Amino acid sequence: MAHVLVVGGGIGGLATALLAARHGHTAELFERDPRAPGTALDRDFFGWHRSTVPQANQPHVLLGAARGVLREELPDVHAEMLRLGARERHELDWFDVRPPARPGDEDLVMLQARRIVLESALATAVRAEPGVVARYGEPVTGLIAEGAAPSGVRVTGVTTGAGAYAGDLVVDAGGRRGGSERWLAAIGCRPGVVERHRTGLAYFCRWYRLPEGREEGPRRPWAVTGGSFAGCAVFPADNRLFAVTLFVHTGDATRSALRDPAVFEAAARAFPPGAAWLGLGAEPLSGVLATGGLDNRWSALVDERGPVVSGFVPVGDSVTHTNPTLGQGTSLTLWAARRVARTAHQDPGSVRFAAEYHAWAVRTLKPWFDFQVVADGAIGERFATRAGRGGTAREVAALFDCALEDPEVMRARARVRHLADPPERTYADPEIRARVARWLAARPDYTPNTAGPSRAEWEALTTH
Repeated sequence: MAHVLVVGGGIGGLATALLAARHGHTAELFERDPRAPGTALDRDFFGWHRSTVPQANQPHVLLGAARGVLREELPDVHAEMLRLGARERHELDWFDVRPPARPGDEDLVMLQARRIVLESALATAVRAEPGVVARYGEPVTGLIAEGAAPSGVRVTGVTTGAGAYAGDLVVDAGGRRGGSERWLAAIGCRPGVVERHRTGLAYFCRWYRLPEGREEGPRRPWAVTGGSFAGCAVFPADNRLFAVTLFVHTGDATRSALRDPAVFEAAARAFPPGAAWLGLGAEPLSGVLATGGLDNRWSALVDERGPVVSGFVPVGDSVTHTNPTLGQGTSLTLWAARRVARTAHQDPGSVRFAAEYHAWAVRTLKPWFDFQVVADGAIGERFATRAGRGGTAREVAALFDCALEDPEVMRARARVRHLADPPERTYADPEIRARVARWLAARPDYTPNTAGPSRAEWEALTTH
């Protein structure tokens, strides 16, 4: 079996180290932050400044794909999340009467929790796992390698301020800011191939807690709505917490006003989900947390000549960073961590291993990255032009609105949402297309993306 060195102690790093050990390997994890996630969730979530994880206090969702990995490979982590307060919601519970079950419906369950709940559950399991050594406060400073271009560079270990560590495989779970591009250049590797798409979206979120005695928020309206220039989403989480998020174009002149809690809340209440949840008398727990300038970024360590390095593979944001609008990130991260754990015994330092891992990533992760790019492009264009679109865009919007009334369309939509089926196959299904066409025919005046305030109302809300 292999000795796996994992760079980074976030979700990807913790999951890779733990899964590797569960598959019979040994693992060492290196994390620059001296502090590990604990079980004091609110203290860590609201009080722990994590400069290397700027998204830590933003809403996260665990789709059915992520939940499936946990239930199948790490059932103790799944159970610990539930013990810590995570909640599960089946997509078909939107309807007053859930439609008759079909095979695969078990994949359509969302695990609702803050990121810290998953990190805490993973860290608890790592601490108890004899095959893992976690080195907190010991950041990786470089790579140890043998060979040189053009015959090939092979990574054989890492260096830290405390010394050098040898391993059969080094896994980069350090994210976009982890330093791997610099380390690879230092050992003579060709640069990887990066595909980047700007989204043009900015997010503003605020956390709340439901009133005492109320464990769940309203089932309706649907938790995500948007108009032609702004949108609102509600993210139910653990322990009666939920986040309200507003998103606008990065060039929108009203953007800065949303940092004011009073303006934020007034604007959020102008959308159906924001009004429904905030109308329950929830207690605000944070200020307005802003993030912007996000992109969709695909990073490959293979170019037209083949792998640029062997013995070194990326997981998580190091290979595919996706904008959070579809909530895919954790699922894709856990898929990659599982792939590493399942294959690390197959000559992990070889060029063949590097090439096969890349081929797997292109086959398994890249289609969902591409789907995210298309979805974000449509939202960004709509927000930038402040105009709805006809044609295909209208049909796509109708599919989502039709799903709120038609259980069969909802099931199809949910299978795509939870990464169970690819959109190009699911949405091309003749029955689904016919159902949406009938829904549209019965509504000849249907206009997509009309939820929320008008532009004049929005500007009035954000200029006081």
